[in-house]
Amino acid sequence: MVKKHLIAENPIRVCIIEDHALVRSGLRMLIENHDGMRVVGEAANRAEAFVAAKANPPDIFILDLDLNHENGLDFLSELVSSFTPARVLVVTASTDINVHQSAITAGAMGIVLKEQASEVLLTAIEKVHSGEVWLTRSMTAAVLSQKSRARDDSEERKIESLTRREREIIVLIAQGLKREQIAERLFISETTVRNHLTSILYKLKLSDRFELVFYAFRTGLAKPPR
Repeated sequence: MVKKHLIAENPIRVCIIEDHALVRSGLRMLIENHDGMRVVGEAANRAEAFVAAKANPPDIFILDLDLNHENGLDFLSELVSSFTPARVLVVTASTDINVHQSAITAGAMGIVLKEQASEVLLTAIEKVHSGEVWLTRSMTAAVLSQKSRARDDSEERKIESLTRREREIIVLIAQGLKREQIAERLFISETTVRNHLTSILYKLKLSDRFELVFYAFRTGLAKPPR
């Protein structure tokens, strides 16, 4: 009960990018009827999305890739870079794994299929907001299928350079834990966690936590979510 109360005081702020007004209305009702979430913006296209997000910065963008005459993939990466630390959760009718991979590569933190139950979307919003990656089964399978061919000699050397503590931190980051949670779990300071993360990114030649999560899934340093 305490956790729920805290969430309600600091609701997850959501911006819906969807070109069908009826669908937007349904998503708004679904989200705002869930304790701890609030819709702070709606948009039917890229231009409206940027106006809405500047007026009321969200924590999560819900992005439909098929926007009438626009493709959400065309501005997804721009959305991510322009409104950091907001995260993007893609909602799509497409089951094409290539589309899913393109969305993840562009910076989406999760994929929800329109055929899935409404509760799945709500759970995905919470998970992505907490820092976890939300993948479809097909996307998870694709990550795992790449695992066997992911490593070459140079990559093996990078991975072997990681310390045991760094590997522990990678696993916890892949689980969606934040820096303060990792510090508490490992009985170390947040500064130490930050230093380890800096070292990890340097050794693996990655730019941020997001890249690290997918690198960990791809190379077997951490298990993708089920």
